[in-house]
Amino acid sequence: MGDQGFLEQKPGFATIAIHAGTNADKWQSNAVVTPIVTSTTFKQSGPAEYEEFDYSRSGNPTRNALEECLAALDGGKHGLAFASGLGAITTIASLLSRGDHILSCDDVYGGTNRLFSHVLLRLGIEVSFVDFTNVEEIKKGFQKNTKMLWIETPTNPLLKVIDLDVVTKLAKSYNQDIIVVIDNTFLTPYLQRPLDFGVDIVMYSITKYMNGHSDVIMGAAVVNDDDLADRLRFLQKSMGIVPSPMDCYLVSRSLKTLALRMEQHKKSSLIIAKWLHEHPKIVEVLHPGLPTHPQYKISQKQMTGHSGTFSFKHSGDLKESKTFLTSLKVFTLAESLGGYESLAELPSLMTHASVPEEQRTKLGITHSLIRLSVGLEDVDDLIKDLDQALNRAFDLKN
Repeated sequence: MGDQGFLEQKPGFATIAIHAGTNADKWQSNAVVTPIVTSTTFKQSGPAEYEEFDYSRSGNPTRNALEECLAALDGGKHGLAFASGLGAITTIASLLSRGDHILSCDDVYGGTNRLFSHVLLRLGIEVSFVDFTNVEEIKKGFQKNTKMLWIETPTNPLLKVIDLDVVTKLAKSYNQDIIVVIDNTFLTPYLQRPLDFGVDIVMYSITKYMNGHSDVIMGAAVVNDDDLADRLRFLQKSMGIVPSPMDCYLVSRSLKTLALRMEQHKKSSLIIAKWLHEHPKIVEVLHPGLPTHPQYKISQKQMTGHSGTFSFKHSGDLKESKTFLTSLKVFTLAESLGGYESLAELPSLMTHASVPEEQRTKLGITHSLIRLSVGLEDVDDLIKDLDQALNRAFDLKN
């Protein structure tokens, strides 16, 4: 076993992150750092006669370098970058046709729920939400027209951990053609490698940990299957959901420190989770690295650690949550996650407000559920900040 009892980290990740896709020999200038190629079009030697690039929506040197690195980090053959995480999800969903069915885990990012419930349904694609920690519920959820299985693990914001090996085999045994997709945003390929468990498409909101600096909106998908890659590449070109060369450069630069950043996020979040677990006003801490987590053993067998994002429930209600969140001084009250700065938010009113109230209640996304994104600040400063904010929220004396 590796650090914190999780899977042992595969060697070479940091080396791949620094060198994949950045071979200086590919550039006429021999530039060590990937150039930012802003040209939208490329000279052709004759009509429809060109070398690698003709128009930047179809392909761009800076974007291609990033996509090569993204594929390598996940151990995949093909990487594709998109203008946003939801842009990646939209493109992946566009593999389907009217009358097809998506079986999705019930606890997903609010934007994913909104896209599935209010856009795909209107276009004639059916969607069912099921608790993927319950194998029997998954079996009941399959339909004759099920063409895609949508997984988040750990889920957002309840941090449920789904057994990738079990769920993927279940889908393929029902119908080999079901496309199994995982949103791996919370963990990145540094902490979880879904392709190793038979998943077909790994997607990311690159906006979060992969970029890690809260200054780029981007999405990505990584696959091994050549045909699936060709279909996604066609949709990427046809739908035009592509990122800018400048953003691709920024993400390429950020990936060079991904291993270092994820190690610190992992260490700091577990320290804070353990501290919260002992706090008298905290009812539950939802962190896969704690033995009290319902899927702790599953986490240990498929992850190499957990990131900086987790949730906790306190003994108060909306009033206490608002006081706590507005009292924070080091943590910033804001949506998103995965940056160098620590963030805190109230999913019921923020990231998951678009989830129908009945569904939120059933899932347990209450006003007492707080989601943290632990950044790279000194962990002692973060604990002091949480302590003083909880003291104010519950009128506790130091």
